[in-house]
Amino acid sequence: MFKIAQLPSGVRVATAEMAHMDSVTVGVWVGVGGRYEPARLSGASHFIEHLLFKGTPRRSAKQISQTVEGVGGYLNAFTSEETTCYYAKASHKHLDTLLDVLTDMYLHPRFAAADIDKERGVIKEELLMYRDQPDHYVHELLTETLWPEHPLGRSLAGTPKTLDTMDRRALLDFKHRKYVAGNTVVAVAGHCRHDNIVRRVEKMLSMSRDGRPPGFLPARGQQRAPRLRFFAKDCEQSHLAIGIRGYSRHDSRRYALKTLSVILGENMSSRLFQVIRERHGLAYSIQSSTSYFSDTGALLVSAGLDTKRLHRALRLILAEMRKMSGQPPSAIELQRAKDYAIGQMRLGLESTANRMMWIGEHLLAYGTIHTPAEVERQITEVTAADVQQAAADLFRENRLNVAVITPSKDERGVSALLSF
Repeated sequence: MFKIAQLPSGVRVATAEMAHMDSVTVGVWVGVGGRYEPARLSGASHFIEHLLFKGTPRRSAKQISQTVEGVGGYLNAFTSEETTCYYAKASHKHLDTLLDVLTDMYLHPRFAAADIDKERGVIKEELLMYRDQPDHYVHELLTETLWPEHPLGRSLAGTPKTLDTMDRRALLDFKHRKYVAGNTVVAVAGHCRHDNIVRRVEKMLSMSRDGRPPGFLPARGQQRAPRLRFFAKDCEQSHLAIGIRGYSRHDSRRYALKTLSVILGENMSSRLFQVIRERHGLAYSIQSSTSYFSDTGALLVSAGLDTKRLHRALRLILAEMRKMSGQPPSAIELQRAKDYAIGQMRLGLESTANRMMWIGEHLLAYGTIHTPAEVERQITEVTAADVQQAAADLFRENRLNVAVITPSKDERGVSALLSF
């Protein structure tokens, strides 16, 4: 299903051949993100991501987008805590165009002083935009609470102060040290042939064999009691986000945690949806999810609530977590959760874009690509006792973190509820 090659430069090329598809998705990945940044360069990875779209010696910013969109394609990028990805999707007939644009951006960005100054302002506006969206901003506050005084706890976009102090030399130096061959992956999924892709990438992405993947500051779990970030703001709803420090992507218990998350809140059949929305009508939407990093991770729960219902909803959410610690799920509930997790994975991988994401993320994170069958086997082997044990391990007060954005001033009342 997946094929991997390493070029003489050290660049890795991975493909997922889907001959029945018309489309192809190409991603150029680099193993660097927010957690690799020193405090003074917070936001550098995201800043550089923006700048790669601002033009090269061969193409202006407008020509970059026109070249891909002019053939009916799509071009985008994202920065996470541990990776940055530039990707494009179009008909397989335009594969060379996608590769040419992405590799040109990756290797030859102009980093013009005028573009840097302009984009600095754009990113500041982005920060303000998210600050005005409490359902988004509450997650930034939760991240700061989960990983205080650590790169994982910083905003990926940086701060106005760090953005103002980053000049062209600092950004170019950061890119030169992090965007190295051994830290670069080209992932292609869709209507393609592996050998053909390898030849094209070797021709278009010429890089010297130097540099190593960067290191990062480990996340240490030194929490001793629940932590609350309370932000009073004049808004229509109260926005609640709960974070439980969890397992890393290398921990085999992550499959039990994924199953637990499905049971707890990942769909309309979940316990939280049934209790919070269906039984008590306290929220329109409530959901759980998991996040994994190289050395840590988290289980997340979020909801938008009427302010008068905030205390009751928080009390009920924590009560459902306590129940999962004290009693294993039934055989029917467990099977339904595992079938959902496997089904969602399989459905997602029908998309060339999602399959490209799968191979890029896996190759950078693990050095190999786990097949869907391997992941399905791991999920299938999760037992009810595994789920209960994960809940008992994680649903503890020294792992509990809560962020709230609310028009209420009752911080003490919320704090008093934070116990299992």
